[in-house]
Amino acid sequence: MKAAVIHRYGSADVLQYEDVAPPTIKADELLVKVHASCINPADWKIRKGMLKIVTGNKFPMILGLDLAGEVVEVGANVTRFTIGDSIYGTLKPPNAGAYAEFVAVPENCAALKPTNISYTEAASIPVAGLTALQGLRDQGNIKPGQAVLINGASGGVGTFAVQIAKILGAEVTGVCSTKNLDFLKSLGADRVIDYTQQDFTQEPVQYDIIFDTVGKRSFFDCKKVLKPNGIYVTTLPTPENILPGIVTKFIPGKKAKLVLESPKAQDLIYLKELIEADKLRIVIDRTYPLQEIAAAHTYSETGRAVGKIAIAIT
Repeated sequence: MKAAVIHRYGSADVLQYEDVAPPTIKADELLVKVHASCINPADWKIRKGMLKIVTGNKFPMILGLDLAGEVVEVGANVTRFTIGDSIYGTLKPPNAGAYAEFVAVPENCAALKPTNISYTEAASIPVAGLTALQGLRDQGNIKPGQAVLINGASGGVGTFAVQIAKILGAEVTGVCSTKNLDFLKSLGADRVIDYTQQDFTQEPVQYDIIFDTVGKRSFFDCKKVLKPNGIYVTTLPTPENILPGIVTKFIPGKKAKLVLESPKAQDLIYLKELIEADKLRIVIDRTYPLQEIAAAHTYSETGRAVGKIAIAIT
């Protein structure tokens, strides 16, 4: 089968489009013919060697966390899927591999694909959609009527977070660049802030939840614009972000929390239901063929993508 492979860590140039042996599946896995994947920042961070504490140094390595495709084989212990099912799901490092024509997917990391969208759209959901949902619901303890600020609101996680926060009944402020202000309003944001003109941490407005989807502002930056029992949630697991989470866990008042997406089938089913009810919109900036994966990584690293960057495979 064809796959995008790396034989060492490095720049986007280390991604090679080549022939590799197809995977074999375990008893609790599906063999999936992949129709589409997408780019997540974790993909190029793995490629650069920034996450080698998780991924190690075993090469060759096939990257790619998100996928959508067709089940072609099921393991002996699989009960939720049959051959021919259209599914979507996500993998966890170091067991990635979605930048390929076939991939082995644990049953508990997949759900049936929403029926009203394409494979390309479906593949753009899992990591970003789950991060948004789990960040707001599980870490932020979001409640109807709360004031929620989404930093990086026009990015992959941000576009889902704005919509999910509105679905869950919050008043949403989105932070983005000038060119995306109207776009955020179209997603349902009640208020928008142009970060090139205003610094939300210097405003008098306070929030119940500040969700920094791009890891650009620390808990200490945001603390003064959190309400007395407000919660700061970040996606970036740096010492600067982890330490406040440990400290604030044991004292009353404002909290700092970290969200690391967990591939839960039940949450994928919930997102599927929102999409089929036309409550959740998928935003794709660009789509690249797998052969151009290096260009897709390079574009993702610019940080300018609005929504997701998709990869068409078969």
